[in-house]
Amino acid sequence: MKGVPGVGRLDPAAGEAHKRHMVERFTGSFTQQEPIPEEGIAAALEVLRSGRLHRYNLAPGESGEVALLEQEFAAMVGAKYCVAVASGGYALATALRALGVRPGERVLTNAFTLAPVPGAIASLGAVPAFVGVTEALTIDLDDLAEKAGQARVLLLSHMRGHVCDMDRLMAICDAAGLAVVEDCAHTMGAAWRGVPSGRHGRVGCYSTQTYKHLNSGEGGLLVTDDTELAARAVILSGSYMLHDRHLAAPDREVFERVKYDTPNVSGRMDNLRAAILRPQLRRLDEQVARWNARYRVIESGLRGCPGLQVIERPPEEAFVGSSFQFLLPGWPAEAVRAVVEACAARGVELKWFGAPEPHGFTSRYDSWRYVAAPAMPRTDRVLAGLLDMRVPLTFSLADCALIARIIRDEVVAAHRGL
Repeated sequence: MKGVPGVGRLDPAAGEAHKRHMVERFTGSFTQQEPIPEEGIAAALEVLRSGRLHRYNLAPGESGEVALLEQEFAAMVGAKYCVAVASGGYALATALRALGVRPGERVLTNAFTLAPVPGAIASLGAVPAFVGVTEALTIDLDDLAEKAGQARVLLLSHMRGHVCDMDRLMAICDAAGLAVVEDCAHTMGAAWRGVPSGRHGRVGCYSTQTYKHLNSGEGGLLVTDDTELAARAVILSGSYMLHDRHLAAPDREVFERVKYDTPNVSGRMDNLRAAILRPQLRRLDEQVARWNARYRVIESGLRGCPGLQVIERPPEEAFVGSSFQFLLPGWPAEAVRAVVEACAARGVELKWFGAPEPHGFTSRYDSWRYVAAPAMPRTDRVLAGLLDMRVPLTFSLADCALIARIIRDEVVAAHRGL
């Protein structure tokens, strides 16, 4: 950390201790996922041998992998309807289209999220209007209450798996007439007060991209209890007049009402991806428990570290610890950058939401220059010290303890020099 003002000036004893710890280095991969279950591989081979990858290309009497996945996912979250689509971002845009969002219309959304969320809004020609973030990494409900009258739709991102007080949020939105679309890309398997994530608002949208809780490379799911909205989503996804081949969709007469004024914006899921996903869905509870065990090891290793703030999880939230975040509140940018670089040198990959330029998958509200965003100083203070990392299930508990020790070492070393 040479050349970084205020960082790395250790007394000799601390320096020697730091050198000893430098022996420890993590050599695992933060992007390596577990293999697809053998049952999923066998089901995928069956689809490949049949040649019927398109969801509507079915043999007589055959339901098809996609229709079965939709039926099973709807049952898991307690929804009436489910539509499987090409990606989580496509699911978000489909939900907005089904709600009738028009070009030029303002749609509220989190300032702290990833690019596909405002991207879904912008893809319709609509305008993202950002709501702030708290130190709990959830949407700022006071800011939402102030802005609730500015739009008729809130695209709520449960960013990095942090679920806000959904009872208060829904009270604010119901009072303002705001329809809520939940982005559950990071909260499949999570809940608030026992209600599954995605089941508070009008629509819940999920991702099955490789780094999410089910892995099909790309893919998405949309759930709702709204009959007309579900029918529109099916047609939007590219059903043509084949909607009778769905198992988790409304009755035919609903489609008759909406089929002539709902465009086809094709983005269906195929049978190959659904075949891979169905066995994973059956294992989701087990996987959530494994993620959370790893999360708690990292949390325990970092709790009480000088200068570092862990994110406290409220008791009402049943979360999925597939990633881990912490804050270095009030730290100068040079010091945060030094921690990121020092951890990287020891094999630990941290993403920094306070970086001035987008990097990899990580960007922030003022990076998206297709929308004019007013300054958000409270949000900026949170993002300035926010660090984030993936926790794949290929990590052992011992790996997680090692990662926590490395982060703690580097934070302590940098904090002493502040």
